[in-house]
Amino acid sequence: MTERRNTRQLDAIRELLAEERRPLSIEEIYEGARRAVPTLGVRTVYRVMHRLEDEELVARVAIPGQPDRYELAEVAAKHHHHFHCIECDRVFDVQGCPGHLEKMVPDGFVLDGHEITLHGRCNHCA
Repeated sequence: MTERRNTRQLDAIRELLAEERRPLSIEEIYEGARRAVPTLGVRTVYRVMHRLEDEELVARVAIPGQPDRYELAEVAAKHHHHFHCIECDRVFDVQGCPGHLEKMVPDGFVLDGHEITLHGRCNHCA
């Protein structure tokens, strides 16, 4: 197996994800990483994100009706939920969980997991 080298593009994207500490869309990653690497192309962002996902360094965050977002795998590993701002379209992590959702499951069903996405306006847009 050949060793994959780090590039300025890869470093800029990883630093952006670490700094923002919230799920980012490809467009947000592209715009943010271009500040460090002005020649960055959107296809390169897709390639880097696929690489980071293959290496299990990032995880996809699915928001119904929206493009996937990406967050660091270390963040994704801790149980949390998300808040989607309907004004600015940004996604934020929400800590905590209502728990005891098995009470909502119909009789005879088995709950294996859950994802909760809250929708509204962030503190900047409210």
